[in-house]
Amino acid sequence: MTHAQQIQDSGNDKVKEAVDFDIGGMTCAACANRIEKGLNKMPGVSKASVNLALETAHVEYAPAEVSASDMVKKVEQIGYKAAVKEDRQEAADHRKKEIKAQQQKLLLSAILSLPLLWAMVGHFSFTSWIWVPDLFMNPWFQLILATPVQFLVGRQFYTGAYKALRNGSANMDVLVALGTSAAYFYSLYVTIQWAGDAHAHDAPALYYETSAVLITLIILGKLFEALAKGRSSEAIKTLMGLQAKTALVVRDGQEIAIPIEDVAAGDVVIVKPGEKVPVDGMVLEGSSSVDESMLTGESIPVSKRQGDPVIGATLNKNGMLRIQATKVGKETALAQIIKVVEEAQGSKAPIQRIADVISGIFVPIVVGIAVVTFLVWYFGVAQGDFAGALEKAIAVLVIACPCALGLATPTSIMAGSGRAAEIGILFKGGEHLESTHKITTVVLDKTGTVTKGKPELTDVLVTAPIEESRFLAIVAAAEKNSEHPLAEAIVAGVRERGIIFPDAEAFEAVPGFGLRSVVEGQEVLIGTRKWMARNRIGAESAYERMNELEESGKTAMLVAIDGRYAGIVAVADTIKDSSKRAVARLKELGLDVVMITGDNERTAQAIARQVGIERVLAEVLPEGKADEVKKLQQAGKQVAMVGDGINDAPALATADIGMAIGTGTDVAMEAADVTLMRGDLNSIPDAVYLSRKTMVNIKQNLFWALAYNVVGIPIAAAGFLAPWLAGAAMAFSSVSVVLNALRLQRTKV
Repeated sequence: MTHAQQIQDSGNDKVKEAVDFDIGGMTCAACANRIEKGLNKMPGVSKASVNLALETAHVEYAPAEVSASDMVKKVEQIGYKAAVKEDRQEAADHRKKEIKAQQQKLLLSAILSLPLLWAMVGHFSFTSWIWVPDLFMNPWFQLILATPVQFLVGRQFYTGAYKALRNGSANMDVLVALGTSAAYFYSLYVTIQWAGDAHAHDAPALYYETSAVLITLIILGKLFEALAKGRSSEAIKTLMGLQAKTALVVRDGQEIAIPIEDVAAGDVVIVKPGEKVPVDGMVLEGSSSVDESMLTGESIPVSKRQGDPVIGATLNKNGMLRIQATKVGKETALAQIIKVVEEAQGSKAPIQRIADVISGIFVPIVVGIAVVTFLVWYFGVAQGDFAGALEKAIAVLVIACPCALGLATPTSIMAGSGRAAEIGILFKGGEHLESTHKITTVVLDKTGTVTKGKPELTDVLVTAPIEESRFLAIVAAAEKNSEHPLAEAIVAGVRERGIIFPDAEAFEAVPGFGLRSVVEGQEVLIGTRKWMARNRIGAESAYERMNELEESGKTAMLVAIDGRYAGIVAVADTIKDSSKRAVARLKELGLDVVMITGDNERTAQAIARQVGIERVLAEVLPEGKADEVKKLQQAGKQVAMVGDGINDAPALATADIGMAIGTGTDVAMEAADVTLMRGDLNSIPDAVYLSRKTMVNIKQNLFWALAYNVVGIPIAAAGFLAPWLAGAAMAFSSVSVVLNALRLQRTKV
């Protein structure tokens, strides 16, 4: 996989690149924080972000000053593993190996710890009815069982602790290593003393089970975390599953099936009925209808013929298509979507900085509390009871591991952005997923956003003594030679009604007025009031009806046949089916809705009335849209701008959150923070709702992560929490945070 991706640095002329790394050996937020700080201090690195949940790092840097290999060395120097990000399959295989290794460690640890746990339970007075073999009580037997758990299974904690301390910091591994070592080595000391005492018969009080069970529980928690992290990337797996695996290409006149990865731009690809379109391309031959619901959400298949574009992973329904590949591999629309989702899941939301700051100072404070706890119990409460004081200190060290704190934000961001992608909403980063919940005002561009962006024939009024079908055939024949969008709308509307029309014998367009044509020997005039007046056509009786049509936002045209007024045809850019409901939902969420357009006030107000928008900014020039957004921001509003065209790009970039309609232009999507793939305005309230749900989820996670520690540390210090129970609570805190984040994947919108 090519690791570098060129990016534009707006601040200076240096060429910058971005690289992604797989990071190994991280155990908590403190680890991620330390790697991030180390990379950010390197010369040439402009921005480094480490994601604990995904175990990745994203770095933007100047290649003239630093290289990817320098960064790998830096991460290794800090004490962790780094490799330029592998392809997705290799990464998935690596995760599977990690899970298998943790499962094997857990199995070994559980088998060896079970007799120790059995022996511990036998010590309690209320469990005297449980039979415990004498062998299980033997200190040497317990030592033999506990040693592999401590140094073989628990090796990863010693390694992590050593690396952290070597770099002048402390992390979760330090807490685990300190706590379990204290229990193990104290027990070893007592065992040796017992062995040297010829008069000792009963087994002494040992804590082998404390260290062994702790390590077992922590490994169990890590296994649950790894499995849950795998589930949180389901959105990407789902998207990848949409791709075709092979393509039928024409090479040297032969049709051959090749893997999708081997298709090159320019290849001619044959797509049979019922097959997925393998790559983005252009139809060369054939006609068919293609189901594009995976991209647009539209359930009705789209007809495709020569010259039409097709998108990879869409489904060819009935006819055979011969297409020319235009975008392959990482250039396809689906690959770009997957990339955006991956980047969003790997990016850091501003709220995560709170967790980073807390975890950075947390471990040294906990070690201090553990030392104070030991001293208070040894010299005060327990009066010289070394074993009892040590047990309380161990419990404090263990309950305080900040794993849950480090997972609180990234797991929610992964789950939230993944769920959003499943319903066609692409957040370009965690910061945008967070910021969307703050918006107070939504500005909607009219054309192509609130409306379909394509005029349609809406009204036909015939006053001449001819049938409507004959009237429309004459009008369509006259308009067929015009290149005006309104003429195209009329011709398309007549075709949809199944009316066949002849060719015109003569045609003349008069800009600003209308047209003159001859159809089957009859002179046809179509146009404005002035056009009728200029040609002495008495059409005054139609003006009232024409005004009504124009008041409702439609463009009405008068028609005269052979010198006599014959009727009216009206065309309008009709509103999308989803617009009215979407506006109502935005209002239900407490948001102000504003419509902005370059159209005249009367047309704009008519469209706004249909969808329930009260505030309209009409006759705004393209360059003025960004200024209108700034005015709203200056009034204290948090603004989301929604648009689809090139002229919307400045406003999208200016707004606090820019949302681009995915059926619009690439420029708009590039400028936006959020892409609404389905072209459905209901995606806007969906995005806001998901952002709010994600923020609530993050706050719940941070609360529970901190609550476990704030409540657990005093309980452990007071002696009400055995070390093994502290270990169970600590493991449960991490798992509960991840499971809470995964609830976002079931969010209904």
